[in-house]
Amino acid sequence: MKKNLHIVILSVLFSIIIWVSITLSNDYYTNLRLPIKITNLPAGYAVGSELPEDISLKLKAKGWKLLGLHLSGDLVYSISGIKDIGKVNFRLINSLTDNAWIASDIQVIDVYPGNLNVYIDKVTTKKVPVKPDISLKFKEGFGLASDMLLLPDSITITGAKRILDGIDSVSTGTFTTGKLDHQKSYSLDILKQPGVEYSPDQVQFVVDVQKIVEKEISDISVEIVNVPYDRSVLLMPDRVTLGLRGGINVLGKVKPENIYATVKYSEVVLDTLGSIAPKISVPENTVLIYVKPERLKYIIKKF
Repeated sequence: MKKNLHIVILSVLFSIIIWVSITLSNDYYTNLRLPIKITNLPAGYAVGSELPEDISLKLKAKGWKLLGLHLSGDLVYSISGIKDIGKVNFRLINSLTDNAWIASDIQVIDVYPGNLNVYIDKVTTKKVPVKPDISLKFKEGFGLASDMLLLPDSITITGAKRILDGIDSVSTGTFTTGKLDHQKSYSLDILKQPGVEYSPDQVQFVVDVQKIVEKEISDISVEIVNVPYDRSVLLMPDRVTLGLRGGINVLGKVKPENIYATVKYSEVVLDTLGSIAPKISVPENTVLIYVKPERLKYIIKKF
């Protein structure tokens, strides 16, 4: 019984092979959609207009030949021999000989679109800033301790002048982080536009994530600035205490001498409340959350 089953299976397979072979030996029609590739441009020139994403070719050939074309994943429709510059119009059907994959046993019935207008422009280069498209998420109690760092923050692009004139910046692909609790670096790909070369085509995005804490710093001296030679100003009190928020490693390095508290003499003269709020300058990557006292009384003396 098993021996007969093997014979039946082999007979069925052989019949299928014969049927497929005979069927694919007949002529068929098919439509093939392919991207365009323009080659052999004049030295120093490139395509300066947007090309269609693909074109459609109506073909006639043996079934096995058409099946091979559909299964091939790297076919393009090449257009060669453009010698003019500026606006160029040509018929796609005239470029059949530029495509070696169109053998003599393949008949091209039609190409759509039939005509294509392109602009051949001089190649140029310029540097543009990179705009990262990244969404940051943090674990509870953590956050950015310093400005985000992009390396490099600008890249060089090369292409037809007509295209580059419309590009003022480039963006990265959209990226969302996991919940961060330490410094992290990410490689981000540049979003590319057809007809433009990017150097580099990837940037490094560095985020300095630390535990966010608060720190109080006292005995900060307040300085009076721009006081006329015949005047003096006495502040009461002349020292303040302030609170800062920032990354734990950043705040650990902050000292009183890194903080500047000032009062302008001109603001004292214009004051109508009898007290003045000092201007506080804190170290980079820290946030001022309070000043005690918020306002200082003063006495102006004239010599």
